Amino acid sequence: MATQVIVLNGGSSAGKSGIARCLQAVLPDPWLTFGVDSLIEAMPGEGVGIEFAADGGVEIGPAFTALEAAWARGIAAMAHSGARLIIDDVFLGGAATQERWRRVLDGLDVLWVGVRCEAAVAAGREIARGDRVRGMAEQQAELVHRGVVYDVEVDTAHAESLECARTIAKAVVSGSP
Repeated sequence: MATQVIVLNGGSSAGKSGIARCLQAVLPDPWLTFGVDSLIEAMPGEGVGIEFAADGGVEIGPAFTALEAAWARGIAAMAHSGARLIIDDVFLGGAATQERWRRVLDGLDVLWVGVRCEAAVAAGREIARGDRVRGMAEQQAELVHRGVVYDVEVDTAHAESLECARTIAKAVVSGSP
């Protein structure tokens, strides 16, 4: 079976979105990209159960969890209907988040990709972006990988997005990491 879904997991400012864009350019066939940032942007400003603390911490409540679960089921439905997808996510719950994705993506060929980036490098990107709460990248750099099992891992502190995308694309095309 050919890979139908690529799940990119990494902390804030790790480089997942850049890799996703590069993957769309280097992979054969069209691939759609869906990221947790888009989900958050689609939500109303109040009452959705996600709070960003001044120190960069992120608190998730039941309202957000319910909306996120519906979003994930919708994404999975597209993949089950034949669309090839790249999911750009931040596994704040580590292995528990991966397990939630495993359940909704059951029956699909999924490539699990860890996007790593040294905390200091991600923090510098966060400052340069200017659209994130400072401290988020540093707090998430290792947290999101706890207990998560990957097929492929890339490190954006030592490789550009295009090089990382080519590494991932080789695993997609060959069917093995």
